[in-house]
Amino acid sequence: MASTSSFFITLVLFLFFLHLSCFFNNLNAKHILTKNHSHQHQHTKNPSSNPRLYSAFLALQAWKRVIYSDPNNFTTNWIGPSVCTYHGVYCAPSVDDPKVTVVAGIDLNFGDIAGFLPNELGLLSDLALLHLNSNRFCGIVPIAFKNLTLLYELDLSNNRFVGPFPSVVLSLPSLSYLDIRYNEFEGPLPPQLFNKTLDAIFVNNNRFSSSIPSNFGQSKASVLVFANNKLGGCLPESIVNFADTLEELVLINTIISGCLPQQVGSLYKLRVLDVSFNQIVGPIPYSLAGLSHLEQLNLAHNEMSGIVPSGVCELPSLANFTFSYNFFCEEEGICQNLTSKRIVFDDRRNCLTEKPLQRSTKECNAILEHPVDCFELCCPKDGGFGTNVTAGSVAIPTASIPAPMPVSAPLLAPSYP
Repeated sequence: MASTSSFFITLVLFLFFLHLSCFFNNLNAKHILTKNHSHQHQHTKNPSSNPRLYSAFLALQAWKRVIYSDPNNFTTNWIGPSVCTYHGVYCAPSVDDPKVTVVAGIDLNFGDIAGFLPNELGLLSDLALLHLNSNRFCGIVPIAFKNLTLLYELDLSNNRFVGPFPSVVLSLPSLSYLDIRYNEFEGPLPPQLFNKTLDAIFVNNNRFSSSIPSNFGQSKASVLVFANNKLGGCLPESIVNFADTLEELVLINTIISGCLPQQVGSLYKLRVLDVSFNQIVGPIPYSLAGLSHLEQLNLAHNEMSGIVPSGVCELPSLANFTFSYNFFCEEEGICQNLTSKRIVFDDRRNCLTEKPLQRSTKECNAILEHPVDCFELCCPKDGGFGTNVTAGSVAIPTASIPAPMPVSAPLLAPSYP
């Protein structure tokens, strides 16, 4: 009897503890379920008390959805609302409230990423820097970029963008550095481009055609690179307006013609002047002897003639002087021995009778028998860079000159901090 009573008490205690254990397990499960539901609910709301970062989150997620190839895994960690931890995304204090963190920069250079730019990128209103060099982005630049009012640097170079000049960039009030080279943009360059206070303009290696607008000289840029586009016309006297700013002017293979105006000699800050592979005629302006900061001068593959002036060869900073494939017939003074000044030079295929690798007498006579008077040449008002009484568009036939060839190496942009 005592044994039965003991068994009964043990059974009751076992059932009691089993019931108690189930009660606590159910309570704990309910707590975990409630916690998980609450956690999930938080992710469906604004994941941050910072609405600017939330907008950036929406923009970057929309962008990731239209990225179709990312072989270097640049965007692999673009997961969740912590956008400041995304690869290539840089956050900083807001310019209007240092206590607020914002997405201030995106750098996906050399990512080899394929996709396009969605309209949602207009939500990145605090963006100051956007670098997308050397990818496979295609399509057009979205009009929503007009909301990027703080954008200071825009580099879309070496991609597959198409269409006319992306006019939306003209509405960006803070833009200083514009690089759209090595794309498939086409059509004319808009005059408004030269009214903006841009410091550097790179539009080379696209499909731009027609002439550079007549207000070209209104720009205050320090670097202008237009190479490998079909622009035409001649260099205007208004280039003198660049005197206080211009340091690099690159017009390789742009089909410009006429004479180089004397006003080029007023660009006293100029370090690089490259007008090679064009249809420029006439002599080297003596005014170039005043360019004391000039380091590189390339006049190759044109139809220039006359004397190579010693004043140019004696420039104190000159390190590279290329004037091959022209019709120069004489080198003054030190120009005959530039090696003594340790200047890298190329004078091949001219009419310099005492130098090797020159043109034939027949080639030279065909040109030199018809000297060019730049004062009698002028650009037509409806073509080229605009009216210019000392630089003309009337060029000697180009049959004797090799066809312009595109530059094989990229034209590198200057380094910016």
